[in-house]
Amino acid sequence: MTTLKNKVVIVTGASAGIGRETARLFAKEGASVVLAARREPKLQALANLITEEGGQALAIAGDVSDEAFAQTLVEQTLDKFGRLDVAFNNAGILGAMGPVPDMSLADWNQVIATNLTSAFLAAKYQLPAMLSGGGGSLVFTSTFVGYTTGMPGMAAYAASKAGLIGLTQVLASEYGSHNIRVNALLPGGTDTAAAQEFANTPEAKEFVSSLHALKRIAKPEEIAQSALYLASDASSFTTGTAMLVDGGVSINRV
Repeated sequence: MTTLKNKVVIVTGASAGIGRETARLFAKEGASVVLAARREPKLQALANLITEEGGQALAIAGDVSDEAFAQTLVEQTLDKFGRLDVAFNNAGILGAMGPVPDMSLADWNQVIATNLTSAFLAAKYQLPAMLSGGGGSLVFTSTFVGYTTGMPGMAAYAASKAGLIGLTQVLASEYGSHNIRVNALLPGGTDTAAAQEFANTPEAKEFVSSLHALKRIAKPEEIAQSALYLASDASSFTTGTAMLVDGGVSINRV
C-alpha cells in the first residue's frame, strides 16, 4: 500500500469521523501524516495508533479558524517533514440549526468561521508550502447540502459548505499552472458524531438512510477512500471539481 509513499499530508478534523479514518488510510498508504484538531488527547491517541500500525504521524492541537494556528500547522509540518504535498481540510461543524430569523449572529459567525474561513486560512499557508515543493493536492470537505439539495434549518451550514466550492474553483484556476490541484469532496450522510446529532433516534436514522439511493449512510472509511483518490496521483487530471460521494442522495426522489 504505497499510493502516498513519500508524501507529507495535513489532515484537519482528524480526531474523529471522516478525518480520523482518512488519516489512518493515508498513513497506511505511505504518507507522513500531520494531524490537526482541537482535542489533543484524541489526536495523540490517533498518532500513537498510526505509529503502532507502522506509519508516521505528528499531532498538533489547535483551532482551525485561528490564523496563528493555520500558520503554525504548516511551519511545524515543514520543520518535521521538510515538505507539504497534500492537505485534506476536513474540519467542520454542523452548528446551530433552525430558521434564519431565529438564528443569532454569533451562531452564524461560528459556522462560517469553522467551515469556510478556516479553509481560506488553510489555503493561505498551505499553498506557498506546496509551491515551494513543486506542486500538490488541496482537498476541502464540502457537502451536497446547499449544492444539490436544500434542507430546512441548515442555512449556515449550507452557506459555509457551498462557499467552499466557490473557493475550490477559484484556487484551482489560479494554481493549476503551478501543478497544484484543488478539489472539494461532497459526502452524503456518514456515520459520524455530527450525523448522530442530526439523526438521534432510530426513526430519524431510518429516514436519513432512506434519502439515499443506496438506502444507507456511509461509513467514514468509505469517504476516506474517495479522499485518497483526490489526494493521490490517481486524480492527476482532476481539479476544480465538486465530487459527490453521496450514496445517490442527490438524485434519489423516492
